[in-house]
Amino acid sequence: MLRLVAPFNPKAAAWVAGREGLLARVERALAGESAPRLWVHCASLGEFEQGRPLIEGLRREYPDHKIVLTFFSPSGYEVRKNWAGADYIFYLPLDTADNARRFVAAVQPRLAIFVKYEFWYYFLRELHLHRIPAVVVAAIFRPSQVFFKPWGGFFREILGQLQHIFTQNEASAELLRGVGLTRVSVAGDTRFDTVAATALAPARSLPVAEAFVADGAPVLVAGSTWPEDLPALAPLLRKHARTMRFIIAPHEVNEAHLQEVEAALPGLTVRYSRATPATVAEARLLLIDNVGMLSQLYRFGRFAYIGGAFGTGLHNTLEAAAFGLPVFFGPRYERFQEAVELVQLGCAFSVTSAQQLETAFDRLYYNEEARLKVQDLSLDYVHTHAGATGRILQQLKIMN
Repeated sequence: MLRLVAPFNPKAAAWVAGREGLLARVERALAGESAPRLWVHCASLGEFEQGRPLIEGLRREYPDHKIVLTFFSPSGYEVRKNWAGADYIFYLPLDTADNARRFVAAVQPRLAIFVKYEFWYYFLRELHLHRIPAVVVAAIFRPSQVFFKPWGGFFREILGQLQHIFTQNEASAELLRGVGLTRVSVAGDTRFDTVAATALAPARSLPVAEAFVADGAPVLVAGSTWPEDLPALAPLLRKHARTMRFIIAPHEVNEAHLQEVEAALPGLTVRYSRATPATVAEARLLLIDNVGMLSQLYRFGRFAYIGGAFGTGLHNTLEAAAFGLPVFFGPRYERFQEAVELVQLGCAFSVTSAQQLETAFDRLYYNEEARLKVQDLSLDYVHTHAGATGRILQQLKIMN
């Protein structure tokens, strides 16, 4: 199906093109490599950010090992294909018996780590046949999934091929134990380690963004927005255009969405690629037309809006919470544990309309004491939930 739609869809085209001759490239790249290898697989960019602290920890713990990193989606591979933290970066071949056999034979990993999802039958079977331990980290399970249905025996067998499953929460662990899977432990969510480290790390130099916020006006950073977010967000931009500044980073950088954002504040918006430190201060909205900067931009914010929850589902709220920002988003967030917990704490606010967003936002915008309370609660939430990476690394060491 992806091959059929590839001529009409750039993402599908990248997915297909990236797998042309893939196994031969993997075999050539690793043919002369004698060092032991660790294989980490991430579905996409979000899973990569979840797995990143673990990969960095593996690098420290096993400096003589080479790290092979794979992605399923172009949105992960294209952004991180040159990441220096891994020695080899590839797409994952399609899950067939022959592909799994050739890939595992080429990589010969000492350990395979799958981040959060991606339970591929043939790959796990091949690893199991060669007695190569495979684990899943930062896993989340829900009762509605096929693993827990009476007819889900085949899929439970897939999970049974794993040496260990590290879950984010106790509810997931209990579900697995309830179907007879006992090699399970609750380690937490490694994303807390990623976002905490990003917030504490020396700030990356971003001259255009720094010039944009230099006047000290309050800034709202809207991250991973979709067209569905704009009806709620645009009235807020127009209301506060004279007293605030806005940074918007769309989830997908395409011309149609960029023009929709520009139409929300016509004449007051500048694209990042066209701005200079000398000219950017004239704008009120800085539109990020690239990928990979968002986690660094939250440090400029006083408030955050996270996109996706007016569509298929909410994006990463933790990156903003790590900087203590009050977080606003749409109604579809219940599948995201951290978002549910942030709402319960009063650090995040789900809205269903532009009017609700304005009311929730203004409650903090005009009450600095309330905003600072949210800031303290958010920072405390992130830092008390960090540490999953260390727990996983310790248990992996015991396994070896």
